Amino acid sequence: MRQYTGNRVGLAVVGAILLGLGTYAWLRAHDRYFDLPPQAKVLPAQTHRTLADEPWPLWFLALGLMLLALVALRWLLLGLGWGRRGTHTGTGTAMLFVGLKGVDGLSRTGVRVAEDGLHIGLTCPAAADVGAVVTKLDGDIVGRIRREVRDDETPAVVHLHVRRPISTRSR
Repeated sequence: MRQYTGNRVGLAVVGAILLGLGTYAWLRAHDRYFDLPPQAKVLPAQTHRTLADEPWPLWFLALGLMLLALVALRWLLLGLGWGRRGTHTGTGTAMLFVGLKGVDGLSRTGVRVAEDGLHIGLTCPAAADVGAVVTKLDGDIVGRIRREVRDDETPAVVHLHVRRPISTRSR
């Protein structure tokens, strides 16, 4: 789980900064900020007059910040592992790579153990022989992973995604 450490630290820093700025803004709005007189201005006079005459930019700023907060919340929840079923098993992933060592370009490969069985995810390039990959998976790789991680009766779901070649992607 070391790859998620950077995400979590980054989110914690950004969250702390946003929390501090929000607290400061709330305290200033309610005249409760220590050591500053209530008449002290945060914005320059020209900017204050412009915003007082036309408040719509503030509403768009608030909407943009709300959307940014929702995106950051989604990022945090995915970084914490919410939405994923089961726990990652390195042994199963290693066995998957060993079984498919002849296939070049594998990515996003992983094995998760959940209450309802194994979830195996695999992404391969379009140039790979998908029939051979499926035959290997069905023949012995999934069975070996089942025996190593749980038992022979454990149900397994394999998600196989084939990437399109770059030339056929829409731009």
